[in-house]
Amino acid sequence: MIIGVPKEVKDHESRVGITPAGVKALTEAGHTVLVETSAGDLSAFTDDEYQAAGAEITGAAGNVWGLADMVVKVKEPVEKEYRFFREGLVLFTYLHLAPLPELTEQMLARKVTGIAYETIRDRAGTLPLLTPMSEVAGRMSVQVGAAYLEKERGGRGLLLGGVPGVPPANVCVIGGGIVGTNAAKIAVGMGAKVTLVDLNLNRLRELDDIFGGRVFTLASNSYNITRAVQEADLVIGGVLIPGAAAPKIVTKEMVAKMKKGAVIVDVAIDQGGCIETAHPTTHSDPSYEVNGVVHYCVTNMPAAVPNTSTLALTNATFPYVMRLAHQGAKAAILADDGIRDGVNTYDGTITCEPVAVSQKKAWKPVRELLS
Repeated sequence: MIIGVPKEVKDHESRVGITPAGVKALTEAGHTVLVETSAGDLSAFTDDEYQAAGAEITGAAGNVWGLADMVVKVKEPVEKEYRFFREGLVLFTYLHLAPLPELTEQMLARKVTGIAYETIRDRAGTLPLLTPMSEVAGRMSVQVGAAYLEKERGGRGLLLGGVPGVPPANVCVIGGGIVGTNAAKIAVGMGAKVTLVDLNLNRLRELDDIFGGRVFTLASNSYNITRAVQEADLVIGGVLIPGAAAPKIVTKEMVAKMKKGAVIVDVAIDQGGCIETAHPTTHSDPSYEVNGVVHYCVTNMPAAVPNTSTLALTNATFPYVMRLAHQGAKAAILADDGIRDGVNTYDGTITCEPVAVSQKKAWKPVRELLS
């Protein structure tokens, strides 16, 4: 198989889909890897390293997209990349299609096979390719929130952990999954007072045990969320429904009651956000204010730490890349339930129910299309 690794073009996206180590394994297995010039530079992987590992370096993105059987990326394609779509192309990347109807339409019209990192499941039913970036984003969310609480950035002028004689900041984490757990770890480590909200009472019991009572747990309902958000200096949104648009857990009325200079970091923004006042931002223009509350809603947060993020991501994605390369997409989809769950579009049809429901479109299971 010919595998293409283009340079990411989303705003300040500095990760890369395959490392030189991955290239070496693929080429040793008999596959061809095309890497766009400078694709790995911002992740500290040079063209020389890719060439030494066996990659062919190509100067034009069109060559990578045009010659590859499968393109391996990090983030969903942006408008300037739509022209490269073609029938038979396999695209393996984060897609987050639910809030992106235009991208969905383009992939359907060109009959691109879209396999999304964020909906692949393992045998335990977890999301192994979403987990590493959720870990990074969850940990980053507290760092970012702490920075934006500084007066210079519009915040309340608080030190997250306080100092002796001065209380710490209140951090409210919405969602007790991978993002929320990692956010809580860092917030507790920095000395903040942390409240974690989740619907699942068993999960709250687990978290109470994990943190040894150092995190306050709350059952999710509108009354509890309103109070927790009102008292918070920093709110972190980490709610996920795999493949679907995130539910709006924090309403604009709740935001209006927050303290002036409080900060919201909506990590769920890739799937539309779980804060009603949130809208996607970029690393170039990361924040804005609503009712005096600072909102940070960058859709590719882990790109700020690309070396860590690329290594963490490719550790998880590479076994699937190798499987798809060895077997071909169709055979791999039929043979592997997890990869099958990752297929969002196939032969002009949506194959992921949550995406279809979010966009009010028809869908079919990919197994039906393949049979």
